[in-house]
Amino acid sequence: MIQLFGKHKQIEVEIDEFLDHIVEGGLLFKKGIKYYLDDRTDEFEQRLAEMRLLEKDADNLRRAIETKLYTKTLIPEFRGDVLGLLEHSDAVLNQIADTLLEFSVERPETLDDLNNLKLELAKNAIKASEFMVKAIRCYFRDLTAVRDNIKQVHFSREETNRIAEKYKRDIFSRPDLRLSHKMHLRYFARSIENIADDAEDLCDRLAIATIKRFI
Repeated sequence: MIQLFGKHKQIEVEIDEFLDHIVEGGLLFKKGIKYYLDDRTDEFEQRLAEMRLLEKDADNLRRAIETKLYTKTLIPEFRGDVLGLLEHSDAVLNQIADTLLEFSVERPETLDDLNNLKLELAKNAIKASEFMVKAIRCYFRDLTAVRDNIKQVHFSREETNRIAEKYKRDIFSRPDLRLSHKMHLRYFARSIENIADDAEDLCDRLAIATIKRFI
């Protein structure tokens, strides 16, 4: 990050910490979904509680970074891009946290024979967010590596969509399931899918920001 922030090392540390929160949120999400599918309610709720604290801390950290970028008049030519990356990556974390909260509130009735597929869906969605974080870090440290990580986000998003389609086709092909049950399961599959989609949307913005850094 030296290229952008020079001697302002504290902002480098805070941005790294903020990005660490997104990675940690993904790990909590995967654990939470696994516990939910295994009907380990107490452990699931504990992961959700940790997620909510993490999300709040990330919001506070993002605001502190944004304030410093303005008050210290740092990188005026790239400040808008950096602020956009922070806000959109925070939105990815919010989607992760909101999806876990929805599981707690609505308690969808899962299908045991599809639990492995749903867990695989969650893992691939979070993988997209993890590569997103790597791409953002590269924006500050090694612009030449941004593109490769963005490609990994695209791949993970495509794999997430593929698994989600397979999951949805399976549930809607079952004549023994109520339509309301199918719709409910479809909704949660879509919520997980949105994590990967949001990560890809951020990377579209990141790709443009990276080109501007090269110019």
